[in-house]
Amino acid sequence: MSQDERPITPAEIRQRAYELWERNHRPDGFEIEFWLLAERELRAERGAQRRDQAMSQDLEVFEIG
Repeated sequence: MSQDERPITPAEIRQRAYELWERNHRPDGFEIEFWLLAERELRAERGAQRRDQAMSQDLEVFEIG
C-alpha cells in the first residue's frame, strides 16, 4: 500500500495540528479547530497526490515511441 492509499493516522493529525498551533502563536482553547484543520489539510494533500499519480499514469498511456 502506498503512502497516499493508507489512512491518515491520529499521530499524523496530531503532529500537523501541533505545527499549526505553534505557527499561530499557541492560542488556548482551539484544540478542536486545529485538529480539524490539520485533518482537512492532510486529506487535501493526499487527494492532490492521488490526482497527480493518476495524471502521470494517464500520460504514460499516451507516450509514443
